Amino acid sequence: MRRGPVRPATDAAAATSAFADVAVPPVGPAEVPPARQQLRTEFAFELPRGYVDDMGTVHREGVMRLATARDELIPLQDVRVQQNPAYLSVVLLGRVITQLGTVAHMHDGVVENMFASDLAFLQDFYRQVNAEGHTRAGVSCPHCEQPFEVELGGSRLGES
Repeated sequence: MRRGPVRPATDAAAATSAFADVAVPPVGPAEVPPARQQLRTEFAFELPRGYVDDMGTVHREGVMRLATARDELIPLQDVRVQQNPAYLSVVLLGRVITQLGTVAHMHDGVVENMFASDLAFLQDFYRQVNAEGHTRAGVSCPHCEQPFEVELGGSRLGES
């Protein structure tokens, strides 16, 4: 271990006095940086009608995750999508919906058997979550025309 020469206390005192003319701002409470915003990757939703499984159980509450580039690219290789481009949203939603009620395994076959109104809801929800990064929409009051936002995630059709 290498040690430097030991300096006498007078050197420290001289260094301190050399900066005596420098104005030092008063020390106050430490400025706290703003809290780091967590990236929200999953969004809860409630289907307007609900998916009815083979046993007759209706599943309405679910969770959709943010889509990745891979989620949007892989369905393009699917033969069903190549034959019918409208099928893209079915395959894509089957990938990004991580939970739907008590459905054990979520896949595009579940989405394929949803009511058209639920499919349209999920397509809009997907666009909101992935394109804009949130599930709020700007609207205007039909009576006073005052603008405000409504939360689309987890709300039922027609409710604000």
